[in-house]
Amino acid sequence: MKKLLSYLAMLALAVFLMAPFVWMVLVSLQPNKAPIPTLDHVIPDHPAWSNYRLVLFDQPNLPVWRFFLNSAIVTFSVVVGQLLVSSLAAYGFARMQFKGRDWIFYVFLGSLMFSGPVTQLPVYLLVRSLGWLDTYAALIVPGVSSAFTVFLLRQAFTAIPNELDEAARIDGAGDFRIYARVVMPLSGAALATSAAFSFFAVWTDFFWPLLSTNTSNMRTLEVGLSVFKTSYGSTNWPLQMTATVIVMIPLLVGFLFSQRYFTKGIMIGSIK
Repeated sequence: MKKLLSYLAMLALAVFLMAPFVWMVLVSLQPNKAPIPTLDHVIPDHPAWSNYRLVLFDQPNLPVWRFFLNSAIVTFSVVVGQLLVSSLAAYGFARMQFKGRDWIFYVFLGSLMFSGPVTQLPVYLLVRSLGWLDTYAALIVPGVSSAFTVFLLRQAFTAIPNELDEAARIDGAGDFRIYARVVMPLSGAALATSAAFSFFAVWTDFFWPLLSTNTSNMRTLEVGLSVFKTSYGSTNWPLQMTATVIVMIPLLVGFLFSQRYFTKGIMIGSIK
């Protein structure tokens, strides 16, 4: 009975938490320019699936499909680049011996104390001096480096026994081969956790894409959603909810596939 009650409580909590998303989907299927429906009329008699085509492809001044493509390209590039760069840095901090290594890591880790907006101005000036504004380089390159990802991977790499490195060196392997053939294959959970955190952070980022892009063709979904709302005011709720659903679907899919790694990420961060 105790187990049954616990499952019923979790089911009730899940229904409570999912209710806003379900309501948003149902409103997105209402006829174009329809008012917000009451609860007894929230389920449409004839779902307007054409709203999704209208938002994605039938807005010549607001290319939402382009916003989606930009977000996909930027997110994929940042996640892959961040895993590559951060894993190399984490390997150096965790497996290589050099003078001042720990102090450099502590200073590097101290950058986590600064919030993102603090560094936006110098990064913006640097990107502008390089002529990268309104390009994919401006959206991708600044996000490739992440102190948090380095910390997370460094903790995972430290937990791998050093005896594996010694055995690989006896077979003639160098540092890069140990990194690629020994350390990385044994750190799948840490890499997946880092990729999940990076994906959610980049996909939902609003401030930096707003600063670094000027034209509609380079906007990401988060910025494009704000422009979409401004263009349609606050009255066309079905189309606004449709655009919001389009933004959230990749987040929900990503969360469903990566939720079990969030707990592992917390455990990895606690390993000394």
